[in-house]
Amino acid sequence: MFASTKFLAAFSVLAAAAAAVSAAPAKVFEPTNGNVDVVFRPHITAPTAGVVWQAGSSQTITWDASNIPAENQNQTGLILLGYIEDGDVNEHLDIQHPLAVNFPITAGSVTVNVPQVPARDDYVIVVFGDSGNASPKFTITNSTTSASSAVQSATSFSIPSASSFSFPALPTA
Repeated sequence: MFASTKFLAAFSVLAAAAAAVSAAPAKVFEPTNGNVDVVFRPHITAPTAGVVWQAGSSQTITWDASNIPAENQNQTGLILLGYIEDGDVNEHLDIQHPLAVNFPITAGSVTVNVPQVPARDDYVIVVFGDSGNASPKFTITNSTTSASSAVQSATSFSIPSASSFSFPALPTA
């Protein structure tokens, strides 16, 4: 009985620590130069789950800019559109057609034009400070394509960086 109580207490401490870490900017040690980098992942406040955007409309994307670390105050942002299919973790980010680039991450919002993309109900946007944070799933509709008739492209391309991730392209209308 005592061992299970100790385990529960230790687990509770670890869970609380994990929650605190996920809510705060992460510090990452860079072994090549000995510096500690602060990784900022802005919390997205809009779009929210279930929101519907019309292709071709203007929409405002918002994020919490209240806890940006001093090291990131002059940083610019990038917003990408993607989608997450059920049972998949791949965000299928459209890196070839960013929704917004080079805006001050301290702004807390940016207005974008919703692209002409196939209708689906599993779109996400990712706001990159120096690391990305994805929104909940939302819907984009248009008058020419229904979600059931959308055909997805199998084209893939790689991001030119040190990483080896590859993201499929979003089909264009």
